[in-house]
Amino acid sequence: MEAENHTILSQFFLLGISEDPELQAFLFGLFLSMYLVTVLGNLLIILAISSDSHLHTPMYFFLCNLSLIDICFISTIIPKMLVNIHAHSKEISYFECLTQVYFFMIFVRMDNMLLTTMAHDWFVVICCPLKYTVIVNSQFCVLLVLMSWIIMFWFSLILTLLVKQLNFTTCSEIPQFFCEVSQLLKVARSDALIDIIFLYVSTALLVVFPVSGILHSYSHIVSSLMKLSSSVSKYKAFFTCGSHLCVVSLFYRTGLGVYLSSSVVHSSQRSRIASVMYTMVTPMLNPFIYSLRNKDVNGALGSLLSRATSCL
Repeated sequence: MEAENHTILSQFFLLGISEDPELQAFLFGLFLSMYLVTVLGNLLIILAISSDSHLHTPMYFFLCNLSLIDICFISTIIPKMLVNIHAHSKEISYFECLTQVYFFMIFVRMDNMLLTTMAHDWFVVICCPLKYTVIVNSQFCVLLVLMSWIIMFWFSLILTLLVKQLNFTTCSEIPQFFCEVSQLLKVARSDALIDIIFLYVSTALLVVFPVSGILHSYSHIVSSLMKLSSSVSKYKAFFTCGSHLCVVSLFYRTGLGVYLSSSVVHSSQRSRIASVMYTMVTPMLNPFIYSLRNKDVNGALGSLLSRATSCL
């Protein structure tokens, strides 16, 4: 019986983006380029913030963590996909799949929590500027991020252990290019009701509440800005938090696209395309959004690059 279970749970088959052999070389080059751009862009943001003492503030502390999480997020998925494309293989071992599920859930939910925290930071900056240093201090920021990591570790661990209890057939095919937990639950041979309930409850707690927090923060921000008499002040304030709004909009719109394509449209191809936008395009664009719309980050990047070129 133990040998039979080991055989049943040995591996999965990821169907990938496309099964067309002629597209594999193009897809490999495309996704490798996207991965390198994402890692380099986010790494530059981290180095720029770390090297400039003027950016050692709560706002940029959260941005630095967001860039680190985006690197980890995309690194959970893309390297394995590139290996499979290069090897003309669809296989992923049972252990690799569960590991991917665990870390994917951690990083995507940490992204969610950090975006919420950054929205609250903007709320305090604009609505309570005189109390900012009291409400948002360095100890509070570190504790908040640390608590978020601990919560995400435990939620992801519980969900992964629940998935581990499920049985799968030897030829379980996942219509995705990575081990997405909702797709795993669909191909499970045993009853996944408890897993589904936990997934939806944890999603409600760790997605719906943060989104509500973001909406609450920005409703107060807009209300405060509308009271300003100067149109120039309004424009500056909107422009200041515009980069965060762009990232929030991109993150949740692509995430909603993944959910709708997999749960409503029932098209595996559309679901894969939506997942590419969510898992690759969003982390790749974040550094560009923050650097192009932020003079402080732009200046720090310029200083970092000039120091790097002078050392060559």
